[in-house]
Amino acid sequence: MKRLEYPFTKEQIRDLKVGDTVLITGKMYTGRDAVHKRLHEGTKPPVDLNNQIIYHCGPVVVKNSKNGKYEVKAAGPTTSIREEPYQWEVMRDYGICGVIGKGGMGAKTLKACQDYGCVYLHAVGGAAQVLAEKIESVDGVYWEDLGSPEAIWELSVKDFPVVVTMDSHGNSLHDKVLESSKAKLKEFI
Repeated sequence: MKRLEYPFTKEQIRDLKVGDTVLITGKMYTGRDAVHKRLHEGTKPPVDLNNQIIYHCGPVVVKNSKNGKYEVKAAGPTTSIREEPYQWEVMRDYGICGVIGKGGMGAKTLKACQDYGCVYLHAVGGAAQVLAEKIESVDGVYWEDLGSPEAIWELSVKDFPVVVTMDSHGNSLHDKVLESSKAKLKEFI
């Protein structure tokens, strides 16, 4: 088990390898389809994304009526492949060092991980409530005009569990699983 603590550095990221289990403590930002499209179209982000982690997530967030603070009730990962057309550009243009999601991403993102020193981290789907318990606070919300699930939520997390499935060295667990599955299928045919 490895630990990744904020502020994140490219050296920490390049030390991660496919298969590593990681606990993240610090800051991360959510970003789904609308955020990636807006960034792709050239809109400057409302926060500095350099050496930050983007979480493909549309969290369920409520405002506490007593203290006025936001509380995250569910924060499961969104299927990442939808971001494939834009993710590599976001890595290149804004200096992010990591992406969290589920299901993996394609060749463009894998190449960008290698070219720009990033990793793709897999969070467990179906564990939205468990992952929400790892979020200590909501520190900001941006681009609310996109709607709550699509807005950028600035989160502080402690011991947020992920697995490295694409590393900065060009390795992809998703590719390995695909090749292994193809080989098994040939055995059965």
